[in-house]
Amino acid sequence: MDKDWIEISIATTSEAVEAISGILYNTGVQGVAIEDPEDIEFKKKHPGDWDYFDNNLLKVKDYTLITAYYKYDEKFNDNLDYIKKAIDDLPNFGIDKGRGEVKVSKVNEEDWENNWKKYYKPTKVGDKIVIVPIWEEYTKNPGEIIVKMDPGMAFGTGTHETTRMCIRMLEKYVDNNSVVFDIGTGSGILSITAKKLNAKNVIGVDLDPVAVKSAKENIKYNDIKDIEILHGDLMDVISGKADIIVANIIADIIIPLSEQIKKFLNPDGVFISSGILKERKQDVVNKLEECKFNIEDIQEDGEWVCIAAKSK
Repeated sequence: MDKDWIEISIATTSEAVEAISGILYNTGVQGVAIEDPEDIEFKKKHPGDWDYFDNNLLKVKDYTLITAYYKYDEKFNDNLDYIKKAIDDLPNFGIDKGRGEVKVSKVNEEDWENNWKKYYKPTKVGDKIVIVPIWEEYTKNPGEIIVKMDPGMAFGTGTHETTRMCIRMLEKYVDNNSVVFDIGTGSGILSITAKKLNAKNVIGVDLDPVAVKSAKENIKYNDIKDIEILHGDLMDVISGKADIIVANIIADIIIPLSEQIKKFLNPDGVFISSGILKERKQDVVNKLEECKFNIEDIQEDGEWVCIAAKSK
């Protein structure tokens, strides 16, 4: 078996993490790791939220580093060209790409599988939810809810601001009667969290088959039922309505999505949207209000915004 992988390293900003992750998942990427100095600063400022902190991580770069892993095939060079062009285009969408440097190298599979795990430790995200990687031992404290994760093949570890805010919103709105749709489920972290919060039924959807596979594996680690992960687009693969729809994507997708989301929401249903940069907050709010949503809650974390809106 070929143990060599192609590693693409991208030097960028925390602001661009969500957008670049989306770019990568359009290219059949097999794994993504993110080193974000803003996450490290968050850990330093909120020591009580972390059950483990490695002081070696304080020696971080002054930029965010995203590394993506591929097996070489006939599509690789075209994918590489697409990645470079898409990153160069980010400023046209109001996203600071920072250095925007893209480097390519070979890496051994064993090195990849083991080295990145040192950055991923048990993390308390909301009032109750603790994200625990499957290779870590963790003793649950009273009132905590454990979500076991192996995010190695899909974006979504629970440490990014957008995911943290979505989890806090789910803690606020989910009850045992809730039907929840998770759009762009990624690693399945929000779907699993909703079910762990006793949602009645959960459906996660993602356009990326790698993410779908990863989410299904993570569901097995948590030994939960009444949760389904589907490959495709919300509009094509889901029928019926939800009490809560969560979409941790980007503003440029959330804005057009707002025009169609109501047909999938029950009366008084809640639409939780995240992946929104602060400078795009008002654009999203305006669109939601135009689509007859009441803004219920807005949270901010770093450069990011999460909005809960209720259908009228």
